[in-house]
Parts: sequence; C-alpha cells; structure tokens
Amino acid sequence: MRFDLVDLRLFLLVVEAGSITHGATRANMALPSASARLRGMEEAIGLPLLERGRRGVEPTPAGDALAHHARIVLRQIEQMRGELGEFSRGLKSQIRLLANTASMTEFLPEKLAAYLASRPNVDIDLKERLSTEIVKAVANGSADIGIITDAVDHGNLELRPFAIDRLVLVTPRESQWTDRRRSAFADVADREFIGLSAGSPLQDYLGDHAARAGHPLSYRIRMRTFEGICQMVSHGVGLGIVPETAARKYRKPMAIHSIRLTDNWATRRLAVCVRAFEQLPPHARDLVKHLTGSS
Repeated sequence: MRFDLVDLRLFLLVVEAGSITHGATRANMALPSASARLRGMEEAIGLPLLERGRRGVEPTPAGDALAHHARIVLRQIEQMRGELGEFSRGLKSQIRLLANTASMTEFLPEKLAAYLASRPNVDIDLKERLSTEIVKAVANGSADIGIITDAVDHGNLELRPFAIDRLVLVTPRESQWTDRRRSAFADVADREFIGLSAGSPLQDYLGDHAARAGHPLSYRIRMRTFEGICQMVSHGVGLGIVPETAARKYRKPMAIHSIRLTDNWATRRLAVCVRAFEQLPPHARDLVKHLTGSS
C-alpha cells in the first residue's frame, strides 16, 4: 500500500471533523476528489477505514491505527521542517495549539504576538476547547500543545505552569454590592446573569459547577466576549462571572465592581501540557519556553 502526505492529512482532517465534507473543506479539496482518495486508501489496505452514518463518519479499528501512524508521520515532517527552518526562509512550520477560554482571551494574545512577530516562518493553528478535550487531543497527537486547568486529569502528559486564572463576580459600580469584596457563589446563585455564548468552554465550566451546587444559572442574555458581559453588567442588566484580568481591564471605562469568589473552583491554575517536551519540534519547544518563561 502507498499513501502520500496528502492522503494522510486528508484522513486525519476527516477523522477530526467527523465528516468527509468538512474534512475535505479543511483540506481545501473538492468533495468528489476527497471521496475518491478515501476510497482509494480503503481499496489499497483492503479494509474499511471509516464507518459512515447519518451523523457523519467514525474511524474503524483499522482507521484508528492509520490515524495513529499518520499523526506520527506528520509530526516527524513538522519536526523536520522546524529543524530545517533555520536554513530555508521560505519553509513554514505550524504549531497546533488548543487553549481554554481564559487563556485564549486574557493571556495568550500578548504572548503569542511577541512570539510570532519574531518568527515569521512559524504559523499557529489556535483553537478554543474544554480542558478535558485538550488533554485528549494532546495525548492522541491531534494537537502539539495545550493550555488547561491543572485540576483535570492529565494522565501522562507533561505540565508546566502558565498562569493563575481567578474568576470574579462583576456587578454595577453603584449597587448593593459596592462594599463587598468577597462572596461565595451560593450567595448570588439565585440572581440573573449575563453569560457567554452557548458552547463556550468557560460557560460550560461555570454551568457545571452551578448545577453541582444545585443552583443552575439563569441568563438574561448571552454575549460573545467578556467586554460584552461587562457592558451589560454596567447597565444593571444582570451579574456576570469573568476572569479577574477582564474585570480589571473594563472596571474604569464601564463602571463595574468586582468581587472575588471564595469557591475553590473559582481559582484555577493554568498549565501548558505536551506529550513529551523533548520530542517537540524546535519551534514548538521554543513556544513552550516562551509561554512558561522557562529556559
């Protein structure tokens, strides 16, 4: 059997998307061409690689094995590109980075801007995911680096400290909460909130802890950004829960007041996770060092 790199990349994109159509789109390939390549791969191996159903596709046991080896091959190609990058200006390397909501919005923009500005031959494929999803993706090789809360089970992944993310309650500056500096979530759980858009990893995290405490959150409206939440709060629409860094940023221009939540889950230690630091391509190792301030 003979598979080229285009075949392997296409197959991984289809598996990750759970759809031949979406995988083909991500591969910048026409659907008929992508389908023909996948059929050719199955004919070459003599076994079905994908189970096709109404909701998309899933890899068969043979498909799982192929995906595992495809990731290894493509990772080695990326490592080769990284090592050759010093000698070839036109050769691009890409790092697949997954991050949770807080790191994505509050910590990464400044750090990644500095990193990319000094490395024109490196691109970063950045996506937002739940910490549990990030652990799985890094462990199976579909992501190079992840940023997670260290409270989740990270298995055998290597962790390096990244940042402290504290969640705070935001209220209008002039309100009954003005003199309060700390509060337990249970004391405000029956209030109406401004939330992030449905599907946001941070919003799922908050909703999960609220449900565990027996106080499902009631939302008046959901916004796409922390700035939008703080804007609504400043007008007295409801309360919000945002990272402390966001509350500080918008405190003066939006007339809001922040209250530190005393619940253990409201203080999260963020960490960079990788399968094995020494096995990362050079450009990915440099990014981990840059993010964690290590040498």
